[in-house]
Amino acid sequence: MKRVYVNEKWCLGCHLCEYNCAFANSGLKNMAKLKGQKIYPRIRVEGDEKITFAISCRHCEDPICIKSCISGALSKTPDGMVEIDKSRCVGCLTCVLVCPYGAVIQDGDGAVQKCELCLKNSSGAPACVAGCPNNAIVYEER
Repeated sequence: MKRVYVNEKWCLGCHLCEYNCAFANSGLKNMAKLKGQKIYPRIRVEGDEKITFAISCRHCEDPICIKSCISGALSKTPDGMVEIDKSRCVGCLTCVLVCPYGAVIQDGDGAVQKCELCLKNSSGAPACVAGCPNNAIVYEER
């Protein structure tokens, strides 16, 4: 299965991946409409002045987030992607607590969100990969 991988050596900490992700999942036709709004990207840049890196779902082989989900909102597709059915999410945040990578976060509506590889909203590479100016984020099979 193809996944998003980050090479922290090349990450500039510019946060463009976050904006591209938020825009791709917003349903908006113009990225400028995100200006001044709180964004809810499914990828996050963390770090300090020495090193920065992007955090996103690893689509684990045996995902503990799915096992911990009391409502059954999290599931694994046949190709291995972990996805969320927001209509089933009760906002208990158990998946947020158990994710060892910090990749599951709460969105503005109270439900949780995580990277779903932009498979529901684009064709080709995830928006964070396409928008990374330094090619620090790649979408590949390893």
